[in-house]
Formats: sequence, structure tokens, C-alpha cells
Amino acid sequence: MRLQKTAEKYGSFCYTIAFNVLGNEEDSKETVNDTYLEAWNSIPPHRPTVFSAFIGKITRRLAISKWRKRTAEKRGGNEYELSLDELSECIADKSNTEKKLEDKEITALINKFLKELPETQRNVFICRYWYMDSVSSIAKEFRFSESKVKSMLMRTRQKLKQRLTEEGLL
Repeated sequence: MRLQKTAEKYGSFCYTIAFNVLGNEEDSKETVNDTYLEAWNSIPPHRPTVFSAFIGKITRRLAISKWRKRTAEKRGGNEYELSLDELSECIADKSNTEKKLEDKEITALINKFLKELPETQRNVFICRYWYMDSVSSIAKEFRFSESKVKSMLMRTRQKLKQRLTEEGLL
């Protein structure tokens, strides 16, 4: 019964996250089901304060993992890859494991940077680079033109790049 209620309340939210990363209906549905299983297995020791963020984070992690496995041999053109390409100018390649400490510093700096942004600008940035929403869906959600969303994202990326450079992390 709880699983059914969870699926009713968060199913489309999780599916959207998975689909934005994977771009494939079947893989997205499978990821959402895997999300429910992982959430079920992790809740007894872990009590999430914001369930939507908890389940969204699980979905995102599982979808990215599935995407990496699927694209090990080929490259796709979905929102996940497009958003990573956009951010590549701001954040160095994370494939180098010796940068773990620097990655934590970058994460802390990005979180601080996001908290300092105006709420709408922060939400647009998070929609694009955390949830991998398309520019067109962000424009619809915030009732902006696509060009406004693109320019807002570009200016925010430039500010982020400047901040990372000033802190010596880029």
C-alpha cells in the first residue's frame, strides 16, 4: 500500500528525472522501480527529512549510473549530456581520482554560490543542472522565453566560472 502511494505521489517526478538523464522510456521506468527498491531498503536506518529530495537523489544517481553503463561504448545526445557539456567550461574533468579533496571544495563553493543567487535564478540553474530539465521545459515552468532561460543559464555559468577561478579551483 505504501509503495502504491509513493508511486502515485512521486512516480512522475522520479520518471522525469530518469528520463531527462536516460532519454529512454523503458530504462526510465526500470530506474524508477529500482528507486523504490533502494528507498525501501535504506529507509529503516535512514529517516529522510524531505522525502522528495531523498527519492529524487536516488533516482538521479541510479539514472546516471545506468547512463554511464549504457554509453560506455557510444555517445548519446540527451539532456544529461547536453547539460554536462554546458557546465564543462566551469568545472574541470572529474575523472581524476586524486582530485577528491578539490571536488569537495568545489561542491562546497557551488553550494555557497547557489545560496547567494536570487531564488528564481537558483531554481532555473538547479532545474537544468541537477534535474537535467530541457531549456524548453524550464521556460514553460517559469513562464520565460527559451532565450531568457539560455541567457540566464549562461550568465550564471559565467559567474560560477569566475568564482571558481577567484578561489583557485579552476
